[in-house]
Amino acid sequence: MPALSAGSGSDTGLYELLAALPAQLQPHVDSQEDLTFLWDMFGEKSLHSLVKALLSVHDTVAQKSYDPVLPPMPDDIDEEEDSVKIIRLVKNREPLGATIKRDEHTGAIVVARIMRGGAADRSGLIHVGDELREVNGIPVDDKKPEEIIHILAQSQGAITFKIIPSVKEEMPVKEGKMFIRALFDYDPNEDKAIPCKEAGLAFRKGDILQIMSQDDATWWQAKHEGDANPRAGLIPSKHFQERRFALRRPEVQIQPLKNSNRKSYEEAVECEEIEAGFRRSFRLSRKDKKTNKSMYECKKSDQYDTADIPTYEEVAKYRRQPNDKYRLVVLVGPVGVGLNELKRKLLISDTQHYGVTVPHTTRPRRSQESDGVEYIFISKHLFETDVQNNKFIEYGEYKNNYYGTSLDSVRSVLAKNKVCLLDVQPHTVKHLRTYEFKPFVIFIKPPSLDRLRETRKNAKIISSKDDKGTAKPFTEEDFQEMIKSAHVMESQYGHLFDKVIVNDDLATAYSELKTTFDRLETETFWVPVSWLHS
Repeated sequence: MPALSAGSGSDTGLYELLAALPAQLQPHVDSQEDLTFLWDMFGEKSLHSLVKALLSVHDTVAQKSYDPVLPPMPDDIDEEEDSVKIIRLVKNREPLGATIKRDEHTGAIVVARIMRGGAADRSGLIHVGDELREVNGIPVDDKKPEEIIHILAQSQGAITFKIIPSVKEEMPVKEGKMFIRALFDYDPNEDKAIPCKEAGLAFRKGDILQIMSQDDATWWQAKHEGDANPRAGLIPSKHFQERRFALRRPEVQIQPLKNSNRKSYEEAVECEEIEAGFRRSFRLSRKDKKTNKSMYECKKSDQYDTADIPTYEEVAKYRRQPNDKYRLVVLVGPVGVGLNELKRKLLISDTQHYGVTVPHTTRPRRSQESDGVEYIFISKHLFETDVQNNKFIEYGEYKNNYYGTSLDSVRSVLAKNKVCLLDVQPHTVKHLRTYEFKPFVIFIKPPSLDRLRETRKNAKIISSKDDKGTAKPFTEEDFQEMIKSAHVMESQYGHLFDKVIVNDDLATAYSELKTTFDRLETETFWVPVSWLHS
């Protein structure tokens, strides 16, 4: 069938085509009546007019070009610049996703980095090292990078670049498979060193970040794990941030609080034995700092060397399998915060599921005591040998006798297929963070000072200032010491805490603690990647 248009001189051909259609359709028509209908219909002038109008519209549309209109090539292009590219990107309201810098040797403005997932990255047209000559027709040779960034920030919609491509070959982009936990808060707007504040990624301590690029030794590209936005942002690299933290660190570190209302080991044991029938983990007195020791071979903790400068920790997802041992649960908190009451309620709730360690001591066994129940009784020589062999998590001396919590006592509880509840000084936590124990650390935090006065007005505390070890009501000094101690713990060791529970109301805090334990045994958690490989 010949092609037709609705232009002048084509009417005769249109009418002839329509008139011929009934004859062509005759073999497919059953009756003379139907054939007569077709002759009448295709002979109608109104039909001719409709078909003609339709073809006229077709011709009008067909003559138009719908290809994108590219900007004309500039007239002043140097003939030697045969590699120049004119690029037009549409960025809408999102950042362009690229940073620039002035080359130290040539003085040219070049693309310093392309942010993964940004507009520039998705276009595939701009690359690291490309030399920037113009932005929206404005030459940039004499402009500072900050001025160019301002031009880009003010531009909406299409932005036209004149660039000379880099001669360097880029490595293929790989999807970021590394995940890290941030151990500090970061706000790019407060960072004077970041090359572009708008390109920075803010995060909070504990956030999980997906590393998209480590090409730059100083500034990594990352995004929040699970964020649907593909665009990455700049964060300081681990090495760079560790250097900054080290430079900021004062020469004298914050020391543990002196003269705190901490019970001596012997006092704590005797009191708790009578009240609860179980023994808490070994917590040292600070009466005599010389006897306070934490003995755990430092090299056994993969994070030991960097834990004192908290920046990032590489993590992976972990879910306890039915045949795995339970994770060690470490409880940390200041004296008087109610940590022991919470632990007691957990133990009473299911004595077959939860367990606590039995301390070692060198003091003589009393008539009502059984070895391995109240204490594990050993000689002073053996205790000192075990100390030298790094078998104790913590140990100390009281009235010429040693007391301590051993690693084997923790293993003993876990071997019985129980959850081991251990409370220790916070500085000990980092040495327990190993593949073997996979500890989950919970910080029991006191409420506000006013709330402490209200909720603890009828409670009692055993003060280390009283050698008799008798329980006395909380004083204002006790409350202030508790708040201060909690603040020091959180500021120095907060990056090691997996959960913070404010013990405002004991029943509420216990409910939150129990829910955390239930989740810990069934759900997936982010843990140090080293814990997944022995």
